[in-house]
Amino acid sequence: MTTAQHRPLLTIFILGLLSAIGPFSIDMYLPGFESIANSLNTSVAHIQLSLTSFFIGIASGQLIYGPLLDRFGRKKPLIVGLVIYIGASIGCALTNLADHLILFRFIQALGSCAGMVASRAMVRDFFGPAESAKIFSLLMLVIGVSPILAPSVGSFVIAHWGWHAIFLVLAVITALILVVVCFSLPESQSPNPEISLLPKPIITSYWAVFTTRQFFTYAFAGGLASSGLYAYLAGSPYVMLTLFGVTEKQYGFIFALIASALIAASQLNRRVLNHHSSEKVARIALMVQSAAGIILTICCVMGTINLFVMVAIIFVFLGAQGFVFPNTSALALSPFNRLAGSASALLGSLQMACGALSSALVSYFHNGTAIPMATVMAGCAGLSLLITLLDRTAVRQIGKQSGCLGML
Repeated sequence: MTTAQHRPLLTIFILGLLSAIGPFSIDMYLPGFESIANSLNTSVAHIQLSLTSFFIGIASGQLIYGPLLDRFGRKKPLIVGLVIYIGASIGCALTNLADHLILFRFIQALGSCAGMVASRAMVRDFFGPAESAKIFSLLMLVIGVSPILAPSVGSFVIAHWGWHAIFLVLAVITALILVVVCFSLPESQSPNPEISLLPKPIITSYWAVFTTRQFFTYAFAGGLASSGLYAYLAGSPYVMLTLFGVTEKQYGFIFALIASALIAASQLNRRVLNHHSSEKVARIALMVQSAAGIILTICCVMGTINLFVMVAIIFVFLGAQGFVFPNTSALALSPFNRLAGSASALLGSLQMACGALSSALVSYFHNGTAIPMATVMAGCAGLSLLITLLDRTAVRQIGKQSGCLGML
């Protein structure tokens, strides 16, 4: 029996902390954009590039860690990544140049990737396909605290010690996580020297993962569904603060309220899975999410939307996401054992790429209304549902042709 099985809650908590490093790094410094810009004698738009560089680092860095986690085991690359993150955080805290901040944020993202990729792979290692969806739901409990807690912590730190202290706090928090990882997190996968780190075998491994039907279906279904969340994150500040005129404090309360839907649904998902399969739960949740997106879009186009209705619809939309993410993640990773690290890396990279695209679309089609945000949210959910339905139809057709429909 592994240490993880002896102390499952501690292991899950550590994996949740590792998963939350990236989101916390984003949400905690958002309230400080104006302060950072004033301190570094530049514009807020220039400082926003540090967020862009962080997203680029997360999207690309995950692909680096996949083969490393499969070759050297999970803990060694994870520890190296956390050390990189701590060093980059200190660099962010000490810099007095905006361009250096942008560079250090990119390096910081590369470090945070280790926690994100390793945590997903270790869930697959420790708990297997059957329990993974329930464990991912528990991870969402920790991750979901980030958008509620991080901006408030960031504002408090800025008010008392200035924006530089934000990155020192992140460095200290991650250093504590590193200590816990070293002494309390068991290794979940032995090193495999047969895994090559040469470019051609790495590409071959990623291609093998990408072309696995189940991974392809649920990685893109989950990635597109998550993109609806990123569209909301990109569009909600303008919609709430400018169009509806809420104060920053009110916006923070609304943000926390909507985030609570994601947390509550992810925990309810664990109970639902005792009676229904991950495939069924994900499909029904995507139907609800698509319907919410369509209703939101229609209300925005007709001009009948108000703040209360919008918050209620988005609450339902993100509540559905709490069911989608754990189940699609577990389904996408379940076919893999030897290449679980590469599968986890590719899954995360695809999700971030889809999220970056949806955010860009909201900005590109900005027209002074809530329509771009609502339309992109609805489109992401609708495409995700379409992918799962088309795959299910294709599997049924294959089953009929092979005479084994009763086994599906």
